[in-house]
Amino acid sequence: MLQPQPQATPAAHQAHGLDIRGIPLFTDNYAWLLQDRATGTIAVVDPGDSAPVEAALAPYGGRLDLILLTHHHADHIGGAQALRALTGAKLAGPAADQHRLPQLDIPLTDGENIAIGDSAGTVIATPGHTLGHICYFFNDPAALFCGDTLFSLGCGRLFEGTATQLFDSLHRLSALPPETLVYCGHEYTLSNASFALAVDPDNPALLQRVNDVRRLRAQSQPTIPSTLALERATNPFLRAPDSQTLAALRARKDTF
Repeated sequence: MLQPQPQATPAAHQAHGLDIRGIPLFTDNYAWLLQDRATGTIAVVDPGDSAPVEAALAPYGGRLDLILLTHHHADHIGGAQALRALTGAKLAGPAADQHRLPQLDIPLTDGENIAIGDSAGTVIATPGHTLGHICYFFNDPAALFCGDTLFSLGCGRLFEGTATQLFDSLHRLSALPPETLVYCGHEYTLSNASFALAVDPDNPALLQRVNDVRRLRAQSQPTIPSTLALERATNPFLRAPDSQTLAALRARKDTF
């Protein structure tokens, strides 16, 4: 059973940057609650279910200003309409997926800016898992909300895109600063670790990571966020040298 990260209290408005909190959904999903410290503005990323998000918003008086969607799958968007109706929040998501998302107030394309109060973010198009998938990168702290494109020790299945697209998408993300915190959409790290060990058994950084992951999950603690530096060192999909290798790894993982 997923356990939430320690709950943030409503931000004192004298600081800058984002406070970030994980909201467990279903059996292994995360939505992410973000509050801009300077303005108190609140956003949520990928609210697949509205009730847990509503509960997480209670310490903030139920305030929600912005809903950010990464892609169209139901476990990432299922609570968006109800939350917008309840709070009046604006809904932002990939313009390429407007035909299969709730009606967007802010359709987004690659390279566009998105702000949560004073916290500046950038949209990164990452086709592969789905064709319209986007990620959100914020600067303070350096944080990546990557949905189902990049997982800790893994990556998303190729439901719509090609291995070449996913390879290019992963390497766009890998080019972000190494200290970037990786906030993905699922608690898959422990299951991904078994596959990573099978394909990269002599990697000392991976061996240490797997030990850490097993300890955390034994204590019902989250393994997310990871960092890009850690993923570069241990994630077999980020370490793939070309799209052909990535395709072979993904096919093998699909039946692992």
